[in-house]
Amino acid sequence: MKNIEDLIEGFRRFQAAHFGEQRALFERLTREGQSPRIMVIACCDARVDPAIVTDCDPGDLFVVRNVANLVPPCEAGGGYHGTSAALEFAVRILKVEHVIVMGHVRCGGIRALLGDIGGGEFISPWMSIAEEARREVQAALPQASVEAQAAACEQAAIRISLRNLATFPFVREAVARGRLSLHGWYFDLARGELLRYAPARSVFEVVVAGHREMRN
Repeated sequence: MKNIEDLIEGFRRFQAAHFGEQRALFERLTREGQSPRIMVIACCDARVDPAIVTDCDPGDLFVVRNVANLVPPCEAGGGYHGTSAALEFAVRILKVEHVIVMGHVRCGGIRALLGDIGGGEFISPWMSIAEEARREVQAALPQASVEAQAAACEQAAIRISLRNLATFPFVREAVARGRLSLHGWYFDLARGELLRYAPARSVFEVVVAGHREMRN
């Protein structure tokens, strides 16, 4: 899609498909409200829409998107807390059963953190949440390419966000009661591959291998 008119035409196609063939779905969602079982904290990168990537229907996911899919630590002060508010709503009000932090390859926010592209008045302070990831990766891989450092930092930032989730008391309580599970996912959009963080081994494991045509 290239302009606003393309978006409007896209809405017409959406309307025809969902309010025609699947009208019952939206009637139910309107009547019963939302009841997603899964929250996804994703990047606002235009290439990685979590509903498209996971082929979900409207109402399946509760999604919050921000630069580099970061979760800040729990704090009472400091201003506005959009991601924290969405997390609280998902866990306390909607009572989701899973929270997925979904990162991806070639993330612009991570490139800004590494100094590969410019930051800014708001981007740099936000990306400081993952500063530990930058230090860790640059110490461990000082001679690696920018691409390799970025990929390692993207995954390290997911681990930091998972750790930060545990700083929220309502998240800790839900996890302790077995009502909530936390997940770290990494989408390689270059390979069409999905990886999942395995905390017991501190590694990302392939869940869905790259598409054969994309690998060749």
